Amino acid sequence: MSNKPSRRPQSSNRVKAASRAGGGGSTAWIWIGLVAVVIVVGVVAVVASRSGDDAPEGGAASPSGGTVVPAGEIDDPAVTVTGTALPAMASATVPADDPAVGLELPAIEGQTFDGSAMTISPDQGSQVVMAIAHWCPHCNREVPDLQDWLDQNGMPQDVALSAIATDNRSDQVNYPAGQWLRNYGWSVPTMVDDSSNTAAAALGVRGYPTFVAVGPDGTVVARTSGEISIETWEALLDAARTGQAPGA
Repeated sequence: MSNKPSRRPQSSNRVKAASRAGGGGSTAWIWIGLVAVVIVVGVVAVVASRSGDDAPEGGAASPSGGTVVPAGEIDDPAVTVTGTALPAMASATVPADDPAVGLELPAIEGQTFDGSAMTISPDQGSQVVMAIAHWCPHCNREVPDLQDWLDQNGMPQDVALSAIATDNRSDQVNYPAGQWLRNYGWSVPTMVDDSSNTAAAALGVRGYPTFVAVGPDGTVVARTSGEISIETWEALLDAARTGQAPGA
């Protein structure tokens, strides 16, 4: 703050000198440039403020009825898979003859962002498991849309939801993943994948986001990848709930 008064006369003197040397037109351009700088600085400050100060607190209650993912960041947690990994997805939109359909979901043991143990298991019955990546532009559109749906409709009482924060890259945008999700108030229990993406590989993930619907008996009902509509999201929940493929 103490530097501002001394800078203003200097700036004014430069403007006057430019005016005498080049006429009023050059003075106008100088002032336009100064205004543009002020605007840019202001926008950057607002964006920084929104991404930090307004972010929900980790572990706080969510309008969805769940809780925001906990505070903390794990660099390379231990992830263990029991059972057979699902076949790798052949394409983003998986057809009805997806070889994973009918197979039992493998059990995945790992940790959430604060180091607490977390398990994704076929024993949990009807569920939808999501694989998301902090740098993925599709995930950055899907995550807030799904959280808005959860805030409006509540966490499903008959379908368990879980997510895997995978493919974590410190050189990419929105790293670390925990803060990225807290910025959106993400309330789906989320496991942090290891540096080898072991959890994602167990689901046969080939792109992000990926959704795996699992029926009451713990077997896969449907998989799909990429941005989905709310109608498709609700169809996946119904598939997990009933054990029937969407549209069956």
